[in-house]
Amino acid sequence: MVNTVTAPKVELDCDHWVKATWDEFQTLSEDPAYAEMARFYYDHDTMRIEMAALGPLHGRNNSVVYDVISLYAIAKSIRILKLTNTSFRKTGLQECQPDCSFYIGDSFLLPPQNNSSIDLDQFEVPHLVVEIATTSLNDDLGRKRILYEQLGVKEYWVVNGGESQVYAFEMSGGRSGTIKESQVLVGLSIATVEEALKRSLTEDDSAIARWLLQTFTVLPT
Repeated sequence: MVNTVTAPKVELDCDHWVKATWDEFQTLSEDPAYAEMARFYYDHDTMRIEMAALGPLHGRNNSVVYDVISLYAIAKSIRILKLTNTSFRKTGLQECQPDCSFYIGDSFLLPPQNNSSIDLDQFEVPHLVVEIATTSLNDDLGRKRILYEQLGVKEYWVVNGGESQVYAFEMSGGRSGTIKESQVLVGLSIATVEEALKRSLTEDDSAIARWLLQTFTVLPT
C-alpha cells in the first residue's frame, strides 16, 4: 500500500503551552502530517501539542477505564456514547482532544461520524472527560482542568498512569471539586476504577471484566 501521508513540515514545540493565534493553531491541528502523531489543545491565545503516547502503560490504562465505564453502563442500563482521541472545538476560542470522553444519559444527540472536530456550537460538551497521565500529570490537573471547567464538562478524571490512582472532579459554574463517587454515572465509586487499574497489573482483561460485572450486578440499581 502506498503511504500518502506527507512528512511533517516543521518540528513541533510540544508538551507546554505556547502563544498562538487561532489560525496558527488550526493550520497545525488540521495538517494530516500530524494527525496520527500529535494531540492538540487550544485555550484562547495559547496552544499545547502533545505527542501521542505509544507505550502499553497509557494504552492499557485507557482500555481499563473504558471497560469500567462501558460495563457499568451496560449493567445499569445507562445510555452512553464513547469517544477516543476526539477533538471538541469552540471555533476561534478553545479546543481539546482528551484521551477518552463520554456522552451519558437519555438526551444527548449523536454527533456525525466524520473526521472533523465536534462543533461545540452545535453539540453539547461531553459529560465525562478522561485524561491518562503518563508524563502530563501536572498539566492534566492544572491548565487542562481549567480548560474543561470553562468548556462546561460535568465530570473530569485524571488517571495517574502507573500508580493506579484516579483524580476525579465534579465541575459546575466554572469550578471543580474532588469527588469519591461519580456524579454522571451515579453509584460508581472511584475506588472501583482504581481497583480495576490495580488488577490490570496482574490480570487479563477478561478476568477484570468478570470481576467488574460481578461487582456491578450486586450494587443496587
